[in-house]
Amino acid sequence: MTVLIDKPMWPAHGTVWSHLVSDSSLAELHAFAARNGIPRRGFDLDHYDVPAHRYDALVASGAHPVDNRELVLRLRASGLRVRGRDRSGSGSLPES
Repeated sequence: MTVLIDKPMWPAHGTVWSHLVSDSSLAELHAFAARNGIPRRGFDLDHYDVPAHRYDALVASGAHPVDNRELVLRLRASGLRVRGRDRSGSGSLPES
């Protein structure tokens, strides 16, 4: 059970963003996010979008930094990955 984070590199809204995922369950991901004050509105079907200024604190809190390729590979292997073509209702909030 691991929470993973990629480096902030995804531009939007005047900053760059990281993706925060779990390689085991959405419950683990939601719990980690809640403990770290990440709002549920940042959840996008299989990951949280987190702004660059939160990266260091999330790593210090236990998120494991990985590159984007590793993050996607681990997310796919967990069975939690939601493919782009399946993202019709982006932003829904599954619980587990």
